[in-house]
Amino acid sequence: MATLGDTPELDRSVSLLRADEVSFGYGSLTIVDRVTLQVGKGEIVVLLGPNGAGKSTLVKGMIGHLPLRTGSVSLDGADISKAPAPERVKLGVGYVPQIRDVFSTLTVWDNLRTGGYLLSGSEVRERAEEVLALFPALARMRRRRAGTLSGGERKMLAIGRALMTRPTLLILDEPTSNLAPAVARMVLDEVVGRVAEAGQAVLMVEQRVEMALGVASFGYVMAQGRVRLARQAQALRESEDELSQLFFTGGTMATNGVGS
Repeated sequence: MATLGDTPELDRSVSLLRADEVSFGYGSLTIVDRVTLQVGKGEIVVLLGPNGAGKSTLVKGMIGHLPLRTGSVSLDGADISKAPAPERVKLGVGYVPQIRDVFSTLTVWDNLRTGGYLLSGSEVRERAEEVLALFPALARMRRRRAGTLSGGERKMLAIGRALMTRPTLLILDEPTSNLAPAVARMVLDEVVGRVAEAGQAVLMVEQRVEMALGVASFGYVMAQGRVRLARQAQALRESEDELSQLFFTGGTMATNGVGS
């Protein structure tokens, strides 16, 4: 599969998800400070940064699990800044957490059915078959319990389960966490790449920088709660010195704003 990072540059002025100057935090502590980002339809955007950069806090804010402190969030032109998490799901936001992403005691088929909780009874089976058609490997395992799947198969199921509600935006929190390198590459190239090819916008938090930039078209690098670099994936791959500095210092030596 050709990586999306090698495709012609997308028109980033046309975005499905747009976050403008958003801030999130806990109690009196602001973790994410005035971050701006966007994701277009069919685009994979990766969110990178050292531990403690604020990536997971930003994701929690995007899915409605944390209240917005400043700025605004829009999806397909509609302001969702104050929409609670369940409403964002109905509006088209899908989410796959890093852990607890499937029900281990349920079969592949039943996991997909639970993912279609917003659909009518007659729609659930039809949508589940559509998801299995997108991931043929899952179709061959539909009667297996999720707890017996390999790490890569389990993540494929988690993503398929999130797709049951037909989201226009899919947010993935470290989809390759705890996976072997070969399996991680398969998940990014074949599973995540296939989702974007089907038209969904994908915002992905990843720690495997090289692999992530190989499949993404655009990337944001966070440090100390702010975006320090925002560039096409190819340009970030060529910014090894800047990336190394940000990851090594945690952003304490970064004095410039967002890269061009």
